[in-house]
Amino acid sequence: MTIGTIDKSQRKAATVVGFSYLFALPPAIFAEFYVRTQLIAFDNAAQTAQNIMAHERLFRLGIASNLTVFALDVVLITALYVVLMTVNRSLALLALGWGLIETAILVVVTLSDFDVLRVLSGADYLHAFEANRLQALARLSISAHADAYNVGLVLAGLRSTAFCYLWFKSRFIPRVLAAWGMAASFLMGACAFSFIILSELARVIPVEIYGAPIFFFELTMGFWLLLKGLPPSAGAPDGLSRSRVQELT
Repeated sequence: MTIGTIDKSQRKAATVVGFSYLFALPPAIFAEFYVRTQLIAFDNAAQTAQNIMAHERLFRLGIASNLTVFALDVVLITALYVVLMTVNRSLALLALGWGLIETAILVVVTLSDFDVLRVLSGADYLHAFEANRLQALARLSISAHADAYNVGLVLAGLRSTAFCYLWFKSRFIPRVLAAWGMAASFLMGACAFSFIILSELARVIPVEIYGAPIFFFELTMGFWLLLKGLPPSAGAPDGLSRSRVQELT
């Protein structure tokens, strides 16, 4: 199998990629934007604790939504590898590795969310601590969630940039779309990396700056792969003629 030919497994995997992109976006937005915006008062640990305990079910729905996203991410990353491994198997494998480590880190993020609920549960063994200390510990766990998420986004940026480069080389999708994906992925990863070094930048650079481009890329990719799919026959990369591809098969 060469870059110039597309088999049935790649076409099925491309459909899986499209569904995964579209199905993962709603729970991700719900968990990371709606739930956290509604419940977390970033400068007020006591208010945050009150909000979470008053709306514990909503907080738990946020955790469950994130787990759904992470499960879909494994499906997405595996399907991307199946589609693009014929372009450059080594780079596709590297992107797969980055993606799986990214997902593992983000799954661990959920443990800090359970710590929040545990600290604020009011269990008997917590009576040895003052309320303000428990609230501070809960807020600390929430901060750990944000920090771990930035680490995950750095790896997500690497993974997505590599896969988009392979899309660009393959000509399976319009090159302008693949180039947009590379730029959006790099921007997301670079911003997350900068937040690790200079935490104050997170307050200056709004999430819309680095989140919107990758969001619209994934949304577009989802619809493109479901509605258009892969081309009937892929062109040879970088000017390699179709006859030359056939000679190599």
